Amino acid sequence: MNDFVNQFWNWYVILLVLVSIIACGVLLWSQSKVAPAAGTADTTGHVWDETLEEYNNPLPKWWMWLFHITVIFSLVYCVLYPTLGSFQGVLGWSSDGQYAKEVAKADAETKPLYDKYLAMDLPTLAADKEGVETGKRLYLTYCMQCHGADARGSKGFPNLADSDWQWGGEPAEIVETISNGRMGVMPAHAQLGAETIKDLANYVRSLSGLPADSLRVAKGQEAFNSAGCSGCHGPDAKGMTALGAPNLTDKIWLYGGSEATIIETITKGRNNQMPAWKEFLGEAKVHALAAYVLSLGAGESSNNK
Repeated sequence: MNDFVNQFWNWYVILLVLVSIIACGVLLWSQSKVAPAAGTADTTGHVWDETLEEYNNPLPKWWMWLFHITVIFSLVYCVLYPTLGSFQGVLGWSSDGQYAKEVAKADAETKPLYDKYLAMDLPTLAADKEGVETGKRLYLTYCMQCHGADARGSKGFPNLADSDWQWGGEPAEIVETISNGRMGVMPAHAQLGAETIKDLANYVRSLSGLPADSLRVAKGQEAFNSAGCSGCHGPDAKGMTALGAPNLTDKIWLYGGSEATIIETITKGRNNQMPAWKEFLGEAKVHALAAYVLSLGAGESSNNK
């Protein structure tokens, strides 16, 4: 707890913790001194079935000492561990430090295995049963939340089990994607107007052989070039992996291929981010993860991921 905006909150937490613990100790001490007078029976005044009374006797001494030990333990804990505001404790323990130690221990135990994988080129590792299984475990831990357990993705999240790649599906490109992430941006084109956007949507649908209005297709083709769409997607609309611009001529859609969805995409644009994993996972684990993705059937036949 070293992120207090000022010292008031630091001292507030310290006082709150110490006063609470000390108050519990004082209460226990005061109650341990209370004892009924000899020959008398102190009751709470509660009576059931005419003669069944609830007595108000002190707790047994051994039970009281358990509470005293708890109070003493709490005070010792406050000294040893970070409990009192920004005070880090005399042991210097922190959850971050504990996590780092556990990760370092795990990495040391698995390093020989990952070093062996790192020495293998990706195609070879992608054909290695043990290496693929290791990569799959990494995938299920870090990647399935977006791309699904079967790696087939969902709306807005690419399918990794086919051979369509927005940024390229060569081994080095897959490693680059996982290591440093990707930022896919489709700018909004609302300024083109609703009619022109609808023309473009029909033209794009026609490129994949989907039903489209022929008159709007002709207008949309002209707008595709004049509005600058070909600058990213290419004059043949087959996309550019260098820019991450998808191929518009196949039937693979990241957000959907209906006219309404394409109109939404052109009008509002899209923003997709693939986070970078190299710093978190390290080179060897990224290598194993890339090999697993490659084993799913990756290739360079298209570029729509």
